[in-house]
Amino acid sequence: MKLINIQKITTAITLCLVLSNILSSCKKFMDVVPDNVATINNAFTLRNEAEKFLFTCYSYVPHDGDPNSNIGMLAGNEIWLSTSKRDLSVQAWDIARGYQTSSTVICDYWGGGNGGIRLFQGISNCNIFLENIADTNKVKDLSATERARWIGEALFLKAYYNYLLLRSFGPIPINDKNLPISASPAEVKVYRQPFDSCVNYIAGLLDSAYTLLPMTILNRGTELGRVTKPIAAAIKAKLLVLAASPLFNGNPDYANVVDNRGVHLFNSQEDNNKWIRAAAACKAAVDAANTAGFHLYYYPKSSLTNLSDATITQLNIRQAICDRWNSEKIWGLSNSRVGYLQNVTMVKLASQYSNISGARGQFGATLRMAELFYTSNGVPISEDKTLDFNQINQLRTATHEERFDVSEGYTTARLNFDRENRFYADLCFDGGVWYLLSSPSGSDEDTYTLQAKLGQYGGNNEIGYENQTGYYIKKFVDYNFSYSSNGVNVREYEWPEIRVADIYLLYAEALNESQDQPTSEVYRYIDSVRNRAGLQGVATSWTNYSKSPNKYKTKNGLREIIKQERRIEMAFEGTSYWDLRRWKDAAAEFNTAVVGWTTNQSSAISYYQPRTLFQQSFVAPRDYLWPLWINELRTNNNLVQNPGWPK
Repeated sequence: MKLINIQKITTAITLCLVLSNILSSCKKFMDVVPDNVATINNAFTLRNEAEKFLFTCYSYVPHDGDPNSNIGMLAGNEIWLSTSKRDLSVQAWDIARGYQTSSTVICDYWGGGNGGIRLFQGISNCNIFLENIADTNKVKDLSATERARWIGEALFLKAYYNYLLLRSFGPIPINDKNLPISASPAEVKVYRQPFDSCVNYIAGLLDSAYTLLPMTILNRGTELGRVTKPIAAAIKAKLLVLAASPLFNGNPDYANVVDNRGVHLFNSQEDNNKWIRAAAACKAAVDAANTAGFHLYYYPKSSLTNLSDATITQLNIRQAICDRWNSEKIWGLSNSRVGYLQNVTMVKLASQYSNISGARGQFGATLRMAELFYTSNGVPISEDKTLDFNQINQLRTATHEERFDVSEGYTTARLNFDRENRFYADLCFDGGVWYLLSSPSGSDEDTYTLQAKLGQYGGNNEIGYENQTGYYIKKFVDYNFSYSSNGVNVREYEWPEIRVADIYLLYAEALNESQDQPTSEVYRYIDSVRNRAGLQGVATSWTNYSKSPNKYKTKNGLREIIKQERRIEMAFEGTSYWDLRRWKDAAAEFNTAVVGWTTNQSSAISYYQPRTLFQQSFVAPRDYLWPLWINELRTNNNLVQNPGWPK
């Protein structure tokens, strides 16, 4: 099947020449349209040329399946790397290590520096496209139906780029129409607009886009990856949940942020109506997804008759990410190097593959993340009244009954036993089993076992390709991955930018926050995600196994449960980093030590000793928002710096 590749489709020679003229006339602080209307018109004479410009508008979508591009994947504390990080260029990790400054803004979506994308440039190109495509005297070979759809796509992309800027920087300037080259200095020196005004503007764009977009992609051979109604509804849900969350809903830290006109950029009064509005948007997103046929993914059992229930449940979880264009992926991005992501997360699983370079195992999940997953009873390890996790590094040998999670007869840490299926689906560890389609017998009775201590085939035996924590990320590796005498065989898949489980849990969160007490509707959507993972519902699990059996009955208690549920379900995808910020939990979470096992040891007793890899530092409220690059402020004195950053 031919997939639309947002990155590679971008412009043929003619359009590249057009854009080179545009970009050479751009100013650092805001794009303006040069006086070359005749040249621009060349891009809007025929349908094919106009479509190339539309794909250029798409080309600014971040490549979130590429670990070099997905900010949230490495900017927090879910994944840790070796400082040598051979063949890795992941600037977001510098955010995790506290290197963000206003003179060197990392992953700068405003100006495009240091691993960022010039999203204002993307917005400017969307404006050019919309202005021209709306003129029915142009692109005369374009049907009215297709013209309307393309307008909807460009409106969505314009909204999406504004949303990404808002998420990082807070209030932003609104570039609804490009300024002409004749614009005065006063017109060019734009102001940041109040946060709530930005939210309403973006929501309006998404509403307009929704009416013009198709519900589903009909031409799946060439158009998968282009936006639809469910995608627009999902981004609106994410936008309004962001606006309703503590970081932006009555945050006292921002009460005195004003521009040089005296305009307050944040509303310091908490407003529960924002949660009501967010819940309605989330419900609309759920309904749109259901109408389009999206639902939680389950791997078809018909082809897996020789597998245990545990392995099948774990495939439900793994392949929700890795199966191509499956029922859970509301928006899949084919613009990312997901094959490369599999190379850096996969590990060598047998001695005969010890010299293969395509399985590097460089991404280590931190011990904090390994502890976050629930017990097999579906509650946190600190709450389970029937399972004792007080000594997480106590050595234990796997029994025959545990063979589908831990290799029978292998000795590993207590933390690796009695865990929920998402723990085993997302992670592998010394002694853990890893089922692949290429497993020795084709059955999970005889599959791969990871041996990861120093000197073993999966250990840290090559400089730069070390795993620092002892936990390898299985979640991103398609079970079709295989080894060969020449290296590895990797099947590409599109990155799940938006998936059903994410929207279900957002809806549960917004609904819980908008009401005084939890309702059955909240439990319904949490439980549907838990059930797919092989867990009982919240009420049953907490009642029977938690030391706090009534926790789920209160709004505050259920809030805590939903947060942990989201962090588990969306682990390593880049979502949790942004969640922790909007919840205002980042200061507590990112001011702790990054800890892993002592992976440079060869004996179990020495290997399973927690060691500190790094002491993170998160300065609140400063680090909750990206700084504006200091040169932007010097160029445009109408821009105000975010709190805590040098002006």
